[in-house]
Amino acid sequence: MVGSLPGMADAAVRRGQPTLEDVAAVAGVSRSTASRAINGEAKVSPQARAAVADAVLQLGFTPNQAARTLVTQRTNAVALVIPEPDERIVADPFFGAAIQGLSLALAESDLQLVLLMARMGGSPERTVRYLRGGHVDGAVIASHHQADDLERTLVDSRLPSVSLGRPWHLPDRLSYVDTDNRLGGELATEHLVGRGRRCIGTVAGPVDMTAAEDRLIGWRSAMARAGRPAGAVEYGDFTTAGGAEAMRRLLAAHPDLDAVFIASDLMAAGALAVLRAAHRQVPADIALVGYDDSAVAAVTDPPLTTVVNPVAAMARTAGTILLERIGRAGAAAEPVAERVIFPPELVIRASA
Repeated sequence: MVGSLPGMADAAVRRGQPTLEDVAAVAGVSRSTASRAINGEAKVSPQARAAVADAVLQLGFTPNQAARTLVTQRTNAVALVIPEPDERIVADPFFGAAIQGLSLALAESDLQLVLLMARMGGSPERTVRYLRGGHVDGAVIASHHQADDLERTLVDSRLPSVSLGRPWHLPDRLSYVDTDNRLGGELATEHLVGRGRRCIGTVAGPVDMTAAEDRLIGWRSAMARAGRPAGAVEYGDFTTAGGAEAMRRLLAAHPDLDAVFIASDLMAAGALAVLRAAHRQVPADIALVGYDDSAVAAVTDPPLTTVVNPVAAMARTAGTILLERIGRAGAAAEPVAERVIFPPELVIRASA
């Protein structure tokens, strides 16, 4: 018989944390039926499912997640893997936007977001062990460096995964979401050419990151089409301090600069401070274009012309793809790698 037995719910509550056996007794079903109903399995009658649901509410029953994991082989958690030093994760708005976007993608699911900081330059073994150890149902990797081996690890482990940004390794086998960084670099440089600037340099990002490589290629392509020399290049590390140091080197090597494309807003903020100290007016003496359209771009003096890098939207899309791949996990055929590329957009402000 399906249905509550008098007094059982009160007795279970008085004993403390209700058990699955208590739910089964109050619902008037077997323990296995209660378990199947709670786990959403199909072989449960509508009457039994409704009785179990009522019993769960009466008792305030919370399923044991560890036990459920043994049955379903799901952890109800996904990882955001960031192979960067802790201080950069805190300071760079890219990572806050990535967390925000991925959280939005997971908002309607039961999945919990776990942040893994892989600490670039250190041993990735701890992160690899965690990902291979069955602790998460899937992973999103943000911020790719050439020396990272995480992409190969994820492909080999068959853990559902998506890359935020084009990966260095196995881009044909790993799903990823990115913006067209090459076109973004071209848009920034073409804007400076169109403003009549003659000596246009660039502060590029780290040589071991795909986004930095693509933005530099875009700058070079636009310079070549305009018939301009492309020798005024210095490299930073996507930080404010790194941008300042690269700007000092660029000014020393090319004192006739009248424009600079800088591959991130944080580096551009550092470059602005250097130009101010050198008594170079922006944009009168040197026009500046950044990249990211982060919150920093609107509050610098002057505000930055910059290229939009829609990180939150990209991360949300990566999360949506990951949910789909988790739902297909265990299928006979391996899912085809997906690629979603967001178009860049130039936002014009006072710096150029």
